Amino acid sequence: MAADVEARDLCKTYATAVAVDHVSFQVEQKQFFSLLGPSGCGKTTTLRMIAGFVEPSSGEVILKGRVVNDLPPFKRSIGMVFQNLALFPHMNVRRNLAFGLKMKKFPESEIEPRTRKILDLVDLPGFEDRRISQLSGGQMQRVALARALISDPDVLLLDEPLGALDLKLRLQLQVELKQLQQRVGTTFIYVTHDQGEALTMSDTIAVMNAGRIMQIGDPLEIYEKPKNKFVADFIGETNLLEGKCVSQDRVTCQTYDMSVFANDDLVGKNVRISIRPEKIMLGKRIPEGVENRFKGTVEERFFKGSVMMYKIRIGEQALITVNVPNIDADSRFAQGETVQVAWARDASVVVPE
Repeated sequence: MAADVEARDLCKTYATAVAVDHVSFQVEQKQFFSLLGPSGCGKTTTLRMIAGFVEPSSGEVILKGRVVNDLPPFKRSIGMVFQNLALFPHMNVRRNLAFGLKMKKFPESEIEPRTRKILDLVDLPGFEDRRISQLSGGQMQRVALARALISDPDVLLLDEPLGALDLKLRLQLQVELKQLQQRVGTTFIYVTHDQGEALTMSDTIAVMNAGRIMQIGDPLEIYEKPKNKFVADFIGETNLLEGKCVSQDRVTCQTYDMSVFANDDLVGKNVRISIRPEKIMLGKRIPEGVENRFKGTVEERFFKGSVMMYKIRIGEQALITVNVPNIDADSRFAQGETVQVAWARDASVVVPE
């Protein structure tokens, strides 16, 4: 069975600037697929090429096994939610929802039942006659989703739709959006620069930088097994330490040795070691059996609510971040205090330099 969406060697150039550089991926049916990366990395341009709003310089956009490069947007069975939502402020909710159906020449007898059904789906029953100006930010977001889904598109494209909302509402809508996608069974392609959004909602994430895809995988794989320095550094918090891989189970890292798991082809090469702050143990005494154990000094500490974040100096050069659950006073350490830090061998992820 053909994938719902395939980008095959997509490129887009503007004069001498390369916005998208040989990007390829597949999005399977009913998948929540995210394009994640910093501003200017090419993710929105990629999305707009899939929608048909931007013409590729080369490469193909394939929908359900059919090349659609020459097909206009309104014939692609694609819905889109824009960053600014693009709702019509002079229309009420009913007319906003009906607009796209009328443009696609749906029968009048279908419009009202579809409107009621989609408003129930996005938890806005009875809002048909509300003006857009009378809605909260979260309600406007739901109307934009409803308008994009009301015509039953094969694929829904979302371009950073939660970016303008406050943090609490954004976190709430992340959960609701994932639940909505599972209920309707529509394939979603979601563009974001927010790692938390992508990790929370996605089945598959494509991490982009400078117009290229750095890594594709499920959220756990992207977080736990980054393939390069950019992915390790961009996704969440991490410690990136410089070292040289001297064997498959050992890296010489500045002034000390570290136990790791490494691939054959990295032996003898300079590498970076990624260690997530939450995977590091911190205390006056560390239980025996943990491979990587070092003495350090607390240089700084920061209260972050659920965790205490420490900056620990190991030797003369290495400064690592450790996140410790804020459980009780026994888990807190003062600036200048000598402590032990330790982490398991499989917490040290070796990435090529």
